Amino acid sequence: MPIEQIELGRRIRQAREACGMTQDEIAEKLGVSRPIIVQIEQGKRLVSGLELQKLAYFFAKDIREFFADQFVEDDVVHVLFRSHEDVGDDGVKQALRDCIALGHELTNLEELLEISRASVTVAAYSYSIPKSRWEAIQAGEQVAREERRRLGLGSAPLGDIVTVLESQGIRTGAVSLPEVVSGLMVSHPKVGLFVVINGNHAAVRQRFSWSHEYSHVLLDRDSIGLISKETDRDDLREVRANSFAANFLLPEEGVRQFVASLGKGASSRLHAEIFDEAGVVPIDSRTEPGTQELQLYDVVQLAHAYGVSVPSTLYRLRNLKLLSEKEFERLKTLDEQGRSRRIQELLELPPMDSGKHKSEFHRRFSSLALEALRREKISRAKFMELAERIGLDRTHAENLLETAGIDNEEPEPVLLPED
Repeated sequence: MPIEQIELGRRIRQAREACGMTQDEIAEKLGVSRPIIVQIEQGKRLVSGLELQKLAYFFAKDIREFFADQFVEDDVVHVLFRSHEDVGDDGVKQALRDCIALGHELTNLEELLEISRASVTVAAYSYSIPKSRWEAIQAGEQVAREERRRLGLGSAPLGDIVTVLESQGIRTGAVSLPEVVSGLMVSHPKVGLFVVINGNHAAVRQRFSWSHEYSHVLLDRDSIGLISKETDRDDLREVRANSFAANFLLPEEGVRQFVASLGKGASSRLHAEIFDEAGVVPIDSRTEPGTQELQLYDVVQLAHAYGVSVPSTLYRLRNLKLLSEKEFERLKTLDEQGRSRRIQELLELPPMDSGKHKSEFHRRFSSLALEALRREKISRAKFMELAERIGLDRTHAENLLETAGIDNEEPEPVLLPED
């Protein structure tokens, strides 16, 4: 049933207020005066389809929501803005709108192409919010261990973590976010399970962020959404997520096996007692001094094998008691001097591809849009709009259409001969 113009204006006003945007801000974005926005919200001026599309994007809503029987104001964006009122001036809110808008577009494309993620069940772990840092750390370790077991990962390096998340039915995205934000997790029926990380960060930090946000999916998705910011690192859910990420990326068994393969990690003095029917045979062994101490080149190789940063690896080794506090401080100082990077170069260890995850997100988004256009589910104009959303310029998008062999021009009418 069509809604009246006054009701549409009321819904636009509610959506704007839910996002914490002023009429002046919207007027500037639409390129109109503030009185026009007032007239639209009062139902005294018609809003064009193009204007409504832009408004839906600014408010991170699906345009169809404005015409639904029931208009839900308290949606994912409203909840996130309300729970993160301190993000008003650092660009996080705008980045958040962009992320949610991309989530809506992904959902729409998958619906148009009849791609269902319902067949993939993402695991959920029933843990209450931890009451102490120690409880948070323990919970993160336990869930990481269980999730590795559930996924059949064993203790091996994780590989492409984006593939792991996508295989679990989680949408992934890497976009530009303010430096203080490492990522966010959204869990909402209209957006799905959506994990976004800061594409401006270094590759090893991105891997940690993917794992961190994955923890929020597994443990905190009843929160609808969470934003991971540096200022919240003492929040116990963030501590738990960091513990999960460290253990998920660098499993204890795998770390110990790698260190053992280097001939290190053993105690300086070993004692065992072998029992047989005649009695007990004591065995004592002592390693040569200094032979078991891990060096920076050992840490660099371990970090590279598991795709994590050297500082993360150092802290993991210390927590596993494979480094003493004195050894940890010594190696940490060497790393801060830039020696880890130089060792990596001299050992000819290839750097991680920092643009890989972002490209993967763009690839999937572009492929879905191409297929939707080919099936005539969207128009050429809509395809170009989607391409712009993910940062493709018009020339690049047109070359993509041409190379893909998709006829993007309207066919000429066929004139039938007169009888």
